[in-house]
Amino acid sequence: MSNQSPKRPRRNFYGRFKGKTLKPSQRTYLSEDLADLSPGAVDWDSNPERAKIDLDELFGGKPVWLEIGFGGGEHLVHQARQNPDIGIIGAEPFINGVAMLLGKIRRANVTNLSVHPGDVRDLFDVLPDASISRAFLLYPDPWPKKRHHRRRFVTSEHLEPLARVLKPGAIFRVATDIPDYVRQTLEEVPRAGFEWLAEGPEDWRKPWVDWISTRYEQKALREGRTPHYLTFRRNG
Repeated sequence: MSNQSPKRPRRNFYGRFKGKTLKPSQRTYLSEDLADLSPGAVDWDSNPERAKIDLDELFGGKPVWLEIGFGGGEHLVHQARQNPDIGIIGAEPFINGVAMLLGKIRRANVTNLSVHPGDVRDLFDVLPDASISRAFLLYPDPWPKKRHHRRRFVTSEHLEPLARVLKPGAIFRVATDIPDYVRQTLEEVPRAGFEWLAEGPEDWRKPWVDWISTRYEQKALREGRTPHYLTFRRNG
């Protein structure tokens, strides 16, 4: 058996890591709060062996949910507040969004939440198999040009490790206002081992009963785009 660490994969990242200048308060949140909210050693530099995170230790044995790309954090904090008996991890590489989330966490005073400020693929590496009970992908980057569709989350590069870390029967929610993203999602997600749970149009036209509309959704509605709410269940 080899004692060598896994070889670091070459992963292109196409989104933004940083936007406009952070406010002084946001810089304070990042310096004072972010480290304490870490799920553990996720990055390759700190965990080259890709040792798995101990989620039972992190959240005291609670079921664990995952939000992929939490934007400004509205939904993540909402779910943490509404579900104190679960632990929830948010992954977001855009540092401005991370800073916004940290401000919301302070104001809401939630403690059942953890933050990975980076690529969710690195987090997938260190999550144990069949450890996540629910996952959310809400208004992901649409990459509208056809030549960029391979950059979307709903490709095998992302969906296969997601399926690995989800428990059999786990729920995967996708919200998007881009019709072509809906098409690709309905093609690719079932191929990765999921069942679409819709029985009629109302199942994807109406938001989930525990939904909170995000600023991205409000922008879509103002611009005349129609949200779609897709619910899948991990097979197995």
